[in-house]
Amino acid sequence: MRKTKLFMDTVIDIQVVTGNTDNKEEAEAAINRAFEQFRRVEQACSRFSPDSELMQVTRVIGKSVQISRYLFGPLMFALEVAKLTYGKFDPSIGKVMEEQGYNRHYLTSSVINSAAADAVTYRDIILDPSAHTLLLKKPLVIDLGAVAKGFSIDLAANELKEFDGFVINAGGDIFAGGMEQEGIPWKVGIQHPEKKEQIVHVFEISNLAVCTSGSYERRNVKVPGMHHIINPETKKSPNELVSSTVIAPYAMIADTFSTAGFLLGADKGKKLLEEVGLRGLFITSDLQFIHVGGNSNDTKKMD
Repeated sequence: MRKTKLFMDTVIDIQVVTGNTDNKEEAEAAINRAFEQFRRVEQACSRFSPDSELMQVTRVIGKSVQISRYLFGPLMFALEVAKLTYGKFDPSIGKVMEEQGYNRHYLTSSVINSAAADAVTYRDIILDPSAHTLLLKKPLVIDLGAVAKGFSIDLAANELKEFDGFVINAGGDIFAGGMEQEGIPWKVGIQHPEKKEQIVHVFEISNLAVCTSGSYERRNVKVPGMHHIINPETKKSPNELVSSTVIAPYAMIADTFSTAGFLLGADKGKKLLEEVGLRGLFITSDLQFIHVGGNSNDTKKMD
């Protein structure tokens, strides 16, 4: 069974392997619950909707505001990765992204412009885990684009875990649960950065997420070398890599660390991922492949 919907300005495709004993109505209900998780996270974490929980609470400066688990979870994780990367990955990057033209949805026309202080970092965002509150030291724009989609995928996967196999594909970020219909691991192809129709590598996975951050999808047509992945310190886009793919037990981890790895570059990114026990594949600007973690048997090169 397969269904597709649009959330987070991304096409979400969910496929469930239904066995002989599975009730088709139960499968459809589970898929609908999975889509509902995307809706809830979008309502909580979108910086493109003035009515989202994120945009509402960030209007309050210098005062603690209680937030839902749909916002608290991804924001807490984003801050932890910001600390781990010494600010190279920074959820306070939202205003910089707006200034570079990333103030609208990629597929739709929703546009937002926000007020923010000139100099902000993740250290201006304070979370209280015991009270589930957020406090902003300065006006800023939080961007959870590299975290929220993965968080949604994980919540959706939890709704489908009882089935023998399923795949959630959110704009190329994937969680594959169980096995394919034939009882073999799922195969996830990595797209060639320049030739969309060509697959350069295939990962075989089960109960894992595969997420890719790349510079080739959302380039700034007005500024050469600029794309939607921006270094918060330089306010420029790194271009040592064109693609950073990470495999992890959870999509939020894979999604966030694929972006962090891209920002850090080949050497530092590889070191970070291996330190936290993740594996994946980097593709450099001259189309060299750098395997991260695991071993050569983890991937298969395609002609």
